[in-house]
Amino acid sequence: MGKPLFKIGTIIVVAIIISSCGENRKPGNQDAENSGGKLAANDEVPLSVEMIAFPGGMFTMGSNDGLPQEKPAHQVTVNPFRIDKYPVTVNEFRKFVKATSYQTDADKFCNSGVFSFETYGWELKNGANWEYPLGRTQPHAEDNHPVTHLSWRDAEAYAKWVGKRLPTEAEWEYAARCGGKSTSRFSWGNDLVVDGKFKANVWQGYDLTAPQGKDSFKFTSPVGFYGENSCGITDMGGNVWNWCSDQFLPYPGNTMPSNNDPELRVIRGGSFFFDDYGEKSFTVTFRGSNTRETSLFNLGFRCAAHN
Repeated sequence: MGKPLFKIGTIIVVAIIISSCGENRKPGNQDAENSGGKLAANDEVPLSVEMIAFPGGMFTMGSNDGLPQEKPAHQVTVNPFRIDKYPVTVNEFRKFVKATSYQTDADKFCNSGVFSFETYGWELKNGANWEYPLGRTQPHAEDNHPVTHLSWRDAEAYAKWVGKRLPTEAEWEYAARCGGKSTSRFSWGNDLVVDGKFKANVWQGYDLTAPQGKDSFKFTSPVGFYGENSCGITDMGGNVWNWCSDQFLPYPGNTMPSNNDPELRVIRGGSFFFDDYGEKSFTVTFRGSNTRETSLFNLGFRCAAHN
């Protein structure tokens, strides 16, 4: 049995796994190179996913006014890069699975993290995966929604196949800030609701019992539903968390305790689901983390590439 740590904001759930697939959730039991199927870059017909190009340069990353993990504000230089306009969708990931017979971590373990609104607790739900985000007895994932229930290793494998990679944390924030220039709280501005309309798919309330649907969705939403920011990027706050390539570590000059866990990877952007930090989790500077093997119903990714 394994004890994975599901950590989104300050919600930490330790769950005991009894796997029917012969594998337990333990870090490092699957490498992107041997996960099943051919994982070399796709040299046939490239997937037509629009990317936004940035010239790179120096910008101020982090915040002196934010939460401890966001401090201090510091200067970072990024090289020219491109980043996906929206998170990878269910339909796009399906093409990868069909072409490579890839098996995700959730499929290997036969379960994935889903929050139960009946018990108000996280559970490792048997059968939950990228096709069935709420479990096998619930509807299929919709093609134009962001794919979920993918571990960092799954996301890395997909990115490699399409000839891309996961964005660095600095690239993600640089893009969310529209080339590092924006000083607004969110990638689209300073407010979650403008003229009575939500600007992102977010949790409406600060507790788990808050009624949902004011933003039109209880769970994920179609990518791009809420429009683009001034740089043409969508879903850089809310909908699903985005994996980044980096190990989660304190910023230079930050003295907060760190266990320097090589399995922890950065996640950015917040999601449709509750977070103890509320709307702060949707900001361009908020930082979260999860282990490389973690897969959840509100965790996805987008890809990046060098220019």
